[in-house]
Amino acid sequence: MPDLRLSVIIPVLNEQHMLDNLLRHLDNISFHRDALQIIVVDGGSTDNTIDIAKKHHVTILNSKKGRAAQMNTGAEYAKSDVLYFLHADTFPPRHFDKIVLKAVESRHTSGCFRMRFDSNNPILRFFAWLSRINHTLCRGGDQSLFVLKNIFHETGGFNESYLIYEDSEFIRRLYKTTNFKVLPQQVITSARKYHQKGWFRVQYHFAMIHFKNYLGDGPDELYRYYSKKLL
Repeated sequence: MPDLRLSVIIPVLNEQHMLDNLLRHLDNISFHRDALQIIVVDGGSTDNTIDIAKKHHVTILNSKKGRAAQMNTGAEYAKSDVLYFLHADTFPPRHFDKIVLKAVESRHTSGCFRMRFDSNNPILRFFAWLSRINHTLCRGGDQSLFVLKNIFHETGGFNESYLIYEDSEFIRRLYKTTNFKVLPQQVITSARKYHQKGWFRVQYHFAMIHFKNYLGDGPDELYRYYSKKLL
C-alpha cells in the first residue's frame, strides 16, 4: 500500500442525503484511492449520516458542533502532510488528489479549485465564474481548500469563534502567508440553499456578511445576522 499523501476532511451534520453520493464519487474519481485518508467529522447528526459513513472505508470522528471545530478535529487526526477540506455537498474534479499534490510540488502551499453550481441559473453561473479570480473576496469553503499541515498549524487553523464565515476568515490569513493557488479545474457544489431561500436573498445577505466583516464585525455579530436573515 502506498504512503498516505492526502487527508480529505469532511465536516458533516445531518448530511444523509449528500454523504453517500460524495463518498462514492471520491472512490470513483480519485487518482489513487489507497493513498487517501478520508476523515468524516460528525458534529452530532441525528439522521443516518453515521450509518452511511460506516458503509464506506473511511475514518469517522466525533466533534462538538461547528464546522470550524469539526475541521480542526479532523486536522489533528490527519496522518498526511497535505490537508484537503471538503464540504459534503461539494464534488471535486476527476483526479483531484493528483492535481492538488502536483500544485504542492510546484510550491503552492495552499489553494482551492474554481467552482460551479449544479444549476443553470445565469446569476449563479456568473457568481461561480468569479471563483477564478485570485482574490479573497472570491473565496469560500464551497470551493474546497488544500493546505500543508504544517502551514495549517502555524497559522492556527480555523477560528472556532466563527460559527459561519470560518472558511473565509482562515483563507484571508493564508493569503497573507502563502502563495495561494486557484486551480483551473472546477468543483461542483450544491445550490440547495439558493433553491430553498432564493438566489437573490442568499447572495445579498452573503454580500452583507462580507461587508460587515470588512467593517470589523466579529464572529458573534456575523452569526446573529446570518441567523436572522438565512436560517
